[in-house]
Amino acid sequence: MTPSSPSAPTLAFVESPVQLLNVLEWAYARPGGQPQLDGVPRQRGRRADGGDPAGPVPRPAGAASPLRIIVLPPTDPMSRGQLRRVAALARDEGYEVRWQEARGSRFAPLKALVALARDVRAARTVVVGDPFSRYVQLLLTLVRAEELVVVDDGTATMEFMAQTARGERLVRWHRVGGGGLPGRVRELAYAPVSATARRRFTPSGHRGHRVEVFSSMPVTAHGGMTLRVNDFAWTRARFGPPRLTKGTDLVGTSLVETGVVDPDRYLDAVRALTLEHGATRYFAHRRESPEKLRALSRATGLEIVRPDLPLELIARRGPVGRTIVSFPSTVVHTLPYALTGTGVTVAVCDVDPAWLTGSASPRARSFLAGVTDTARDVRRLPAQAAPTAG
Repeated sequence: MTPSSPSAPTLAFVESPVQLLNVLEWAYARPGGQPQLDGVPRQRGRRADGGDPAGPVPRPAGAASPLRIIVLPPTDPMSRGQLRRVAALARDEGYEVRWQEARGSRFAPLKALVALARDVRAARTVVVGDPFSRYVQLLLTLVRAEELVVVDDGTATMEFMAQTARGERLVRWHRVGGGGLPGRVRELAYAPVSATARRRFTPSGHRGHRVEVFSSMPVTAHGGMTLRVNDFAWTRARFGPPRLTKGTDLVGTSLVETGVVDPDRYLDAVRALTLEHGATRYFAHRRESPEKLRALSRATGLEIVRPDLPLELIARRGPVGRTIVSFPSTVVHTLPYALTGTGVTVAVCDVDPAWLTGSASPRARSFLAGVTDTARDVRRLPAQAAPTAG
């Protein structure tokens, strides 16, 4: 068991690079949230040459951070690489970051739970990035904190708010029930944990239990929740503005990998958008498969870029195209905030229902349409801009 430093009053659990970025945004936005070293706020000004701010002032040895970030990394290399890069930015801001393996072996989840139990029980505020995560829900059974904060894990926040408003169990929008008898047995065994998590996400005045949602998504607070808008103030203060190129950039999606969109229809759509908008680069989602990306490159001639940071940071640092085209995804909500005032146009192309696979969940069509319809400050491209036949 890894030795534990003195318990932090605020503990954040993240499982993806975007979650970690949004924890940094939340910490920056909260009252008194600018990190302080020995009581002195960090300097966030730009260098005279227009580059990134100078490196951080080291935190004095033994100084306790009010926020400790626990990274529970997935197993895929792209996500782990991005997490390490964002974790380095968090340390530069003066926060303590702890890397805790909770996957990859049979006993890893239990070992991580034991290692984290003391800090989880001691925390007064707990921040989570994925309320649908079974591991996060398991950790919530130990939480005694007065305040629980949910930061964005992308558009899933929209479904989280809708399901909690209706009092439903938490199920990812693209998930289709199944698994036969073993799956039903697992669900039955897990039901008490899931029920506890739902209660933790419900504010309670008489118990002094508060729930805050910090989001860039078009959601509405309910049932006593507090909602604060994430406008990417930290990202805008820390990076950019970017240099703009003359071309158009496309943003990739993992809708094929999650079984929602047919791979051939997706390839046709990317080819059509490339020709129509003169795109030159394709920013791959961290979950897109190498085989799919090679096929896209051969069919379109696009330069495939595998970002080493979340796209909000990549775009803000630049260089970036004057137009960014995306399918319905998180970035159509976050990039307009991150790139405000830069002159970049964000455009979203609808997913035609004909592109959906036979195994896509019944919720997929309406959810994707809702992601597009509620996006702010974006240019909407009609679905017929991409082919509807293979």
